[in-house]
Amino acid sequence: MEAIIVDVLEWLTNLGYLGIAIGLMLEVIPSEIVLGYGGYMIVLGKIGFIGAIVAGVIGGTVAQLILYWIGSIGGRPFLKKYGKFLLIKNHHIDLSEKWFEKYGSGVIFGARFIPVVRHAISIPAGIAKMSIWKFTIYTVAAMIPWTIFFIFLGMELGSNWMYIKEAAKPFLIPLISISCLMFVAYFLTKRFQMKNT
Repeated sequence: MEAIIVDVLEWLTNLGYLGIAIGLMLEVIPSEIVLGYGGYMIVLGKIGFIGAIVAGVIGGTVAQLILYWIGSIGGRPFLKKYGKFLLIKNHHIDLSEKWFEKYGSGVIFGARFIPVVRHAISIPAGIAKMSIWKFTIYTVAAMIPWTIFFIFLGMELGSNWMYIKEAAKPFLIPLISISCLMFVAYFLTKRFQMKNT
């Protein structure tokens, strides 16, 4: 399986920045692995740091916009029927819908750093017809640090890029904790604003 992933990644990076963007759009291989390999390609001098970040942010954002549009146009019936082909299970949708209903549109930023919810959260945003501009701004704002982090980590790991998930774990726990605190702060601010209107 690892050999297949390496072959796909090599094929993608042969396309340069477009390959990174496509890899993130399709999400067949997890984004952290695509970005980590991108970092390794920077070390080898095949691509540049800034270009890799731009490609990563664009690819990751487009992937989420596709899920947003699927939610907006097809809704739950479409996802129940075809969600498995997008590697999204019904319980992912259920969980992300609960988060979206509870925390509102601000959850789009914070949820990007939390496993399971990070991809599926775009679907209830589409179903709820959230403003596409607000959705895009929150998504881009989250994709920038996510992309920089994993590209930089891939650069640090070099030829050991395949261990990026293990290397990222100590950093992701604080990141998830900060995201949860941001949720709480956002939720409390919204509650306070609602009480005073």
